[in-house]
Amino acid sequence: MEESLLGHEPLLRLASFLGVFTAMALWEWAAPRRRPAWDRRSRWVPNLGIAAIDTAAIRLLFPAAAVGAAAVASERGWGLFQQGDWSGPLVFLGSLVALDLAVYLQHVVFHAVPALWRLHLVHHADLDFDVTTGLRFHPLEIVLSMLWKIGVVVALGAPAAAVLAFEVLLNATSLFNHGNARIPLRLDRILRWIVVTPDMHRVHHSLLRRETNSNFGFNLPWWDRLLGTYRAQPAAGHAAMTIGIEQLQRDPPLGLGRLLALPFRVDPGRYPINRGPDDDTLRLEEV
Repeated sequence: MEESLLGHEPLLRLASFLGVFTAMALWEWAAPRRRPAWDRRSRWVPNLGIAAIDTAAIRLLFPAAAVGAAAVASERGWGLFQQGDWSGPLVFLGSLVALDLAVYLQHVVFHAVPALWRLHLVHHADLDFDVTTGLRFHPLEIVLSMLWKIGVVVALGAPAAAVLAFEVLLNATSLFNHGNARIPLRLDRILRWIVVTPDMHRVHHSLLRRETNSNFGFNLPWWDRLLGTYRAQPAAGHAAMTIGIEQLQRDPPLGLGRLLALPFRVDPGRYPINRGPDDDTLRLEEV
């Protein structure tokens, strides 16, 4: 069963991506949470373009990726879950939760280390927030993320089926929680105990540094609450908040070439965690 599932990995990934992307795009069109500041074409072309480069880079450098690493670890008896007699459901669920915590911690580190923030700011430099923002990551960040994920998978000894399920789920929730989609506030308050909602994650894309360095979760919302990085709402409200980073507020949306070069031409500024005082009085007209 597992071998059959893994044999269809590319098809499962593609079907999940197309299904969730289409659903979110339609939801954004039918019930947007915010009025878009820029036309879709100026942002969607570079965002989808960099996502295509990311996919090609991973397939070229890591043909088997994290799922293949899990299969090798299982075959050779590597990792925590390969030691002792763990029950199958416990291993599967434990792998999903542990991998999600690893992604949360990785995200915090990319906000804390200036050199890594240079890569991650490509994601935050988007001047609007919609489903394509969830695909907008610099290829070097994607490669480093995959290396981290492979290391965690091997250390855990996570089964390949659990790793595949996690990656499909992570991709789907990234598209979901970056959506410019309106959810009734009462329902959002319930959902954000189970999954990171668009309103919860949108705070993380605020121009304000104290808000950017909060709500790091992509899938499960518990880590932010447990580890003190949760912020319920943006100070300016969702409709009025400014998306992006200080350094690029006066620029139009960047094309694909400038996106790829961005980490090497823009100073990380004040965003990395603990880099200078946290200026909570920043006036938007100053940037």
